[in-house]
Amino acid sequence: MTLPQILVFDFDGVIVDGLLEYWDSSRKAFLKIQGALDTDDQLPLEMPHEFRQLRPWVKNGWEMVLLTAELIRKDSPLSMHGAFHFANEYHKNCHTALKTWGWEPKQLQNALDNIRKETIKTDKKKWLASHKLFPNIAERIHQLENESVDFGVLTTKSAEFTSELLNHFNLHPNFLYGHESGQKTTVLLQISKDHSVRGFIEDRRATLETVLNTPGISSIPCYLADWGYLKPDDRKDLPSDIHLLKPEKLMSPLANWP
Repeated sequence: MTLPQILVFDFDGVIVDGLLEYWDSSRKAFLKIQGALDTDDQLPLEMPHEFRQLRPWVKNGWEMVLLTAELIRKDSPLSMHGAFHFANEYHKNCHTALKTWGWEPKQLQNALDNIRKETIKTDKKKWLASHKLFPNIAERIHQLENESVDFGVLTTKSAEFTSELLNHFNLHPNFLYGHESGQKTTVLLQISKDHSVRGFIEDRRATLETVLNTPGISSIPCYLADWGYLKPDDRKDLPSDIHLLKPEKLMSPLANWP
């Protein structure tokens, strides 16, 4: 039996640019945790440049709340030395920051999710408007039907919030897996049992490298989204099995993709 073909997309940084919402929700989550007054002199309404710079290193939503906290802590490596110094030892600095603040990742993730739920409940229109589709992405996804290829979404964002946004943009995947479903490699292994995975489009190079090193899914074509939240060196010396997907190639027929 021939398995149905499917093209799997990451969400943030591939389909949607939500940087404005990331800052707004992370800021509110931090203030909620701290019971702090919503003062602009502590955390500005406008997104700090350092927060934008560090977005390519972020894997999970809770990290954004932690980065927000580190921006306000005057003796943090982020405040004292800047974003790229912090990024050089990103995981170590995040671990140290968690200990300094006395937090757990789940606590931060729950705070972020609760803020998003509250915002959707009180001002859904504004929350939706803080997200933008990347150019031509919706058009290309709709074209997949003409190529007899299904469309799936695999993200570290909550499936609940991702679904809200997909519906808003009139995008209806055949499946949607959020962070509640576990590691992306585990989900891809599950998907590959009853689908022929035509490709996985992701803006985190490290995630694609992990896919290539995972038995059972190492043959899935991996594409690094050139338009996404990439680190400065992500495009350099790519492994031969990770293809840099530029916007013009994205819009071409799948048969022409590497």
